[in-house]
Amino acid sequence: MLLGGLGLVSSFSTAALVGAGLIIGLFVGALPGLGPLMGIILLLPYAITFPPVQAMGFLIAIYVGGSCGGAISAILLRIPGTPLAAATLFDGYPMAQNGRAADAIGIAISASALGGAFGGLILILFSPSIAAFAAGFGPPEYALLAITGLTAIAAVSDQSMLKGLIAGTAGLLLATAGTDEFTAAERFTFGLFEMSDGFNIVAIVVGLFAISEMSNLLTGNDLLDRPTLSIARPGFRTVLLVLRHWPNLLRSSSIGAFIGALPGAGGVISSFTAYAVAKTFSRADERYGEGAEGGIVASESANNATAGGALVPTLALGIPGDAVTAVLIGALLILGIFPGPTLFAQHSDIVGGIFLVYMLANIALFVVGILLTPLFVYVLRLRKLVLIPTVLLMCAIGTYAVGSSIFDLWVMFAFGIVGLILRAGGYPLAPMVIGVILGPLLENNVRRALLLSHDGLRIFIDRPVSATLVFINAALLLCVFFFTLRRHFAGRRSKPLPVNT
Repeated sequence: MLLGGLGLVSSFSTAALVGAGLIIGLFVGALPGLGPLMGIILLLPYAITFPPVQAMGFLIAIYVGGSCGGAISAILLRIPGTPLAAATLFDGYPMAQNGRAADAIGIAISASALGGAFGGLILILFSPSIAAFAAGFGPPEYALLAITGLTAIAAVSDQSMLKGLIAGTAGLLLATAGTDEFTAAERFTFGLFEMSDGFNIVAIVVGLFAISEMSNLLTGNDLLDRPTLSIARPGFRTVLLVLRHWPNLLRSSSIGAFIGALPGAGGVISSFTAYAVAKTFSRADERYGEGAEGGIVASESANNATAGGALVPTLALGIPGDAVTAVLIGALLILGIFPGPTLFAQHSDIVGGIFLVYMLANIALFVVGILLTPLFVYVLRLRKLVLIPTVLLMCAIGTYAVGSSIFDLWVMFAFGIVGLILRAGGYPLAPMVIGVILGPLLENNVRRALLLSHDGLRIFIDRPVSATLVFINAALLLCVFFFTLRRHFAGRRSKPLPVNT
């Protein structure tokens, strides 16, 4: 299969298309409100003019680059270019504030490339068995997987667990707005047609993080000051910084590849889950949330490994692993290739070529990303008077481009106000995003599971896989609780005793 695909890949035009796709992906990922999905949709008419492997190589490279590109704006501006990078800003932005912006971007790119390559190996070596395992997932398993993702709220808000849970619950409530999938009844739409599909997640993320952050910057006294940060390429040595965290890298990449293989799960769940697991098992001196290298390694390796995992059900079953792979299935159909179990038998050379261009894209991501880093770090040297309106314009264009809806712009600005209020009250923003994203997955699959069940909640423990997930969730919650207590008492012991005067 791979040997058959090698002849389709070994050409200059294929390499050039992969390189162009990576550069485009990095830029659309870095621009707030855009992302790999929008890049692929915009360039799909151009891509399908090429032969199948070259076309898929170009689109997959946009997918790979876009999955990494969101980390750039998260690190430099504290604005995740895509929801995939929301977990990256927890440590990426503090590291940039500590004068290590180049290192942070280099770690993100290196971890993304290594995580993506790991996902590619999973795709090549274990696609038949992973696809068969993913096909056995039903509503109970997806509901429990959503609960696994929600445990990340506890991990990312341990400075104020209660406030994090409140924000997460608010996100779950926001996710209920729209049309009920089961009864077709409208919920919390207030008679607005634009609310029939609920809130646009891009508008929420851009509003909470970007608009509120730009509003905060406007209140400063340094709008005309130019930062003195020197522009420096991080160099290829940053891969060594990532390899120092190799257990975290392997664990997070495994989480990303596994969750990516589950249809409908996606990189947001994998990045938050990997971050939560990494933080749970971290040492006290690593200081997650204050610029820990391991935090960037966990989130970025997981979300890029998810891309490889998501291609497993896409190619083997014809089931999209996420929204991007749904578009990739459409591209395959336009090209006359029908994904599914017969694909491997009828077009083994094309499958091998797709596997190889995916691996090539991740290898090239490391080189292209490192070489282009100075262009992205240059953003930090812009005066805030120039940066703020530029970012706001990009946010508005990106949010509008997703659905061509003026209503989404109002939602974006409304959640910018919500973000300001949450920041003022000391509430973390990420739990709300987690709740909005995982809410529909949890609600719909719990309802489906209970409709299938004849014994109520017993369906969650009667099935072997769901019972295993129940055990994993319980163990993860206990670990989070234990390590939170340990850090709490360690912090109390480290405080100096008061001196009587």
